[in-house]
Amino acid sequence: MIRKVIFEGPKVNYKEVLRYARAKDSYDEYASLLDECIREAGDLLSYRICYDRYEIVRSSDFIRFSAIETSSDTVKKALSGCDEMILFSATVGSEMDRLILRYSRTSPSKALMLSALGTERVESLCDAFCEQIGRELQSEQKSLRRRISPGYGDIPLSMQKEIFALLDCERKIGLTLGENLLMSPSKSVTALMGIGSK
Repeated sequence: MIRKVIFEGPKVNYKEVLRYARAKDSYDEYASLLDECIREAGDLLSYRICYDRYEIVRSSDFIRFSAIETSSDTVKKALSGCDEMILFSATVGSEMDRLILRYSRTSPSKALMLSALGTERVESLCDAFCEQIGRELQSEQKSLRRRISPGYGDIPLSMQKEIFALLDCERKIGLTLGENLLMSPSKSVTALMGIGSK
């Protein structure tokens, strides 16, 4: 059964935001701009995830979970030794896209910082979700492997279509996929991660 989770906003990691903005060694120079972006984006963001747990079927040629079948070596390696996996999608909502678009016309530096902040926010959301699932799996004497996403390694970006269909992302968390395979809102992630023995 597909589950939906709403998180509180994780604490902002300033270093990560500046790394995404390619300004990691310029904290003093950009601190006030980053603070301004955090204040402005603050309550506009929504931290939503939908996910499900699937059994893995494997052969020498492919791995299958539910309706998704792949011959990706990256997926095979990530799920090696696992009989189950978690598939999820995460988003911080469309308001960040609106802010970035608005400032791209009037303040490109602020738009860049907002974009970096949005990336850090969705990655922090994924981290918080993984930590929560990891804690839940401890009672089963199981652990979570690292997450991987379509487009990483040899995982085809086209897998997004199957993930969106399987998780019903649009209805569950308002996340859509365009014909060009770009997600909207843009500050969103789909990923899978294996469940292995502890």
